[in-house]
Amino acid sequence: MANEITFDKLPQAVGYLTEQVERIHKIVAALQPQTATDKHRIVDIDEACKITRKAKPTIYTLARKGLIPSYKRGKKLYFYEDELLKWIEEGRKVISTKSYDEMLASMQSTVRNKPKNGFRV
Repeated sequence: MANEITFDKLPQAVGYLTEQVERIHKIVAALQPQTATDKHRIVDIDEACKITRKAKPTIYTLARKGLIPSYKRGKKLYFYEDELLKWIEEGRKVISTKSYDEMLASMQSTVRNKPKNGFRV
């Protein structure tokens, strides 16, 4: 499109700008992250394996023991993606915030001294 816009070319310029805005809108919509409602979707065992990075037998065992959130209809096992992600986050280990002195005291309290001259009864 020419850089100079005259009154006669105004309808074409507006049309061109409208097309560009629509393209930008599509690109921005594609780049936006998924909302929470998109994550609450049913996934099968294969996708659950990908999300949790565990093998199928492990997923079946966890589901049978009730340790992982799952739903069973007939012979099929189903999961919700957001529930799997929440289950993974809840399994996070808590990092100890003890000071050096507290850690040293707890280690020393559990240490038992060994007899020096063999075993005495």
